[in-house]
Amino acid sequence: MATWNPQEQYQRRHAAWTAAIARKDRHHLVVSNARLVAVGVVALLLWLALARDALPVGWVLAPAASFLLLLVVHTYILNALDRARRAARYYERGFSRLDGTWMGTGADGARFLEHHSYARDLDLFGDGSLFQLLSTARTETGEETLASWIGRPSSASDVVARQGAVAELRDKLDFREALSILAAEAHVSRTGLLMRWATTEPAGFSAFHRWLFAACAVASAVLVVSAIATPLTAGQVVTWLAVQAGIAAIWRPRVLRVIRGVDAAAYDLGLLSELLERIEREEFRSMQLKALRRALIAGDVLPSRRIAHLQFLLAVRDANRNEFVRPFAMLLLLRSQAAVAIDRWHAAYRGHLKLWLEAVGELEALSSLATFAFEHPDDPFPDVQGTGAPRFHATALAHPLLGETTAVRNDVVIGADHPHVLIVSGSNMSGKSTLLRAVGANLALALAGGTVRAASLTTTSLAIGATIRVQDSLQEGQSRFYAEILRIRDIVETAGNQGPVLFLLDEILHGTNSHDRRIGAEAIVRALVDAGSIGLVTTHDLALTRVQDMFGARARNVHFEDRIEDGKMVFDYRMREGVVEHSNALELMRAVGLKV
Repeated sequence: MATWNPQEQYQRRHAAWTAAIARKDRHHLVVSNARLVAVGVVALLLWLALARDALPVGWVLAPAASFLLLLVVHTYILNALDRARRAARYYERGFSRLDGTWMGTGADGARFLEHHSYARDLDLFGDGSLFQLLSTARTETGEETLASWIGRPSSASDVVARQGAVAELRDKLDFREALSILAAEAHVSRTGLLMRWATTEPAGFSAFHRWLFAACAVASAVLVVSAIATPLTAGQVVTWLAVQAGIAAIWRPRVLRVIRGVDAAAYDLGLLSELLERIEREEFRSMQLKALRRALIAGDVLPSRRIAHLQFLLAVRDANRNEFVRPFAMLLLLRSQAAVAIDRWHAAYRGHLKLWLEAVGELEALSSLATFAFEHPDDPFPDVQGTGAPRFHATALAHPLLGETTAVRNDVVIGADHPHVLIVSGSNMSGKSTLLRAVGANLALALAGGTVRAASLTTTSLAIGATIRVQDSLQEGQSRFYAEILRIRDIVETAGNQGPVLFLLDEILHGTNSHDRRIGAEAIVRALVDAGSIGLVTTHDLALTRVQDMFGARARNVHFEDRIEDGKMVFDYRMREGVVEHSNALELMRAVGLKV
């Protein structure tokens, strides 16, 4: 049993941050008023000194310095206030997940739906999806990493490594809070600009260009000093400036290319630097997290320091944009020198920058799974096995998107020494499709490295094939039946070419007559089982329950029941052995007034 209560932990931390917000709001008000007072005092002293000649102008210096100090303090308070508000929102989002009001809030990962074969069937992405429930990632790479994990099965070794990292991060609430708060400043697409800059080719400036521009700057500085000490002719000054301008003009296109390229990514550098600095300070125990931290080190220098150097170069570049500094910056070719240094940094570390971004994204994905594990303390890590016959053995399995108090749990045992396929019969709305989604969603969670909504789960790494939400297509001229058999063909091919599949076939072939449905279903299930796959097939056509006769011990019939109470159909969503023995369809039609 878990030793922590996520609701109590969140309430305590949210209360602390709420108190901090109130305190910093008071500080903000005091400092704002103090700034106004300082401005008033400066104005009064200037009037007395300049208009009335009543006191020396120097008296203005002290209140002016106070105003500048208050400006710095006010900026610090506003930043702290913003951080406190983001922290409070972090726990408010946690409350919504705990009380079941999270649907429709947060990133839904809908962009990952395209071309995914079973994401819609299992509600992996989109509004109210598994991704929306799980994701605390705020960077684009974090979302993409999490989406790839829950959308594509991983090997058993990868899953076990992630489980160790998730278990460690589950207990690091302070670190997960800091990681989310630091990343919350940016919209998730912004880090994409930084990643694109990391993958573009440098402009190709070399040490020659560095020394060339530096020599020009030195020559200009010497010229200025010489002009002060010994008057020079206008021709000498104009000649040198023309030479320097010509040199700068030759390389200007490349300089502009560098400046424009880094401009698009400049905002994210500060965010990335803060994230990396926080990660660098954390001590990790699990092999996965230690490997991630090692990946951040480039030449024994911490990545935050590398980025700090790049930010200094950006500050030098920005000096050219200051009206007062611009004449000196142009004379010393500061923009050209900064562009050369930035391009050489880009050439040296763009590969590392990509790795740094990917490491942050992986940590965010692991943190998302760790947050889910923390908020569901009774959910276990599954036993994901890398060898042996395909299997999915779950006890007390429930759908992770349903509330823990409302979800009905069932045992689902298929594969290895148990039947390879369950034929699930029952009426519509009895729970057949929900069972299939519960199996698929929990397998996606298990193979991502997370905890699962079950008392226990043992599984092998399996590809997933599902036909739960198959739709016709007017644009492509496809009926639902045709779209379904195309999907089934792909599942059979995957099983034959890539290894075992967990197939989840809902109301199989229900778009055709009972005779063709039975023959087709038998052939499809045989092809999948003969290829070593395991799965579930649902139907309300009792003729299909005879498939078990062909497969013997490799297939088993189970069913869901319903009953009519006071004119309403009632379900208990409990899976039972055998074939459903009755249908309430006619009774239900009569109950709503149809004369049948």
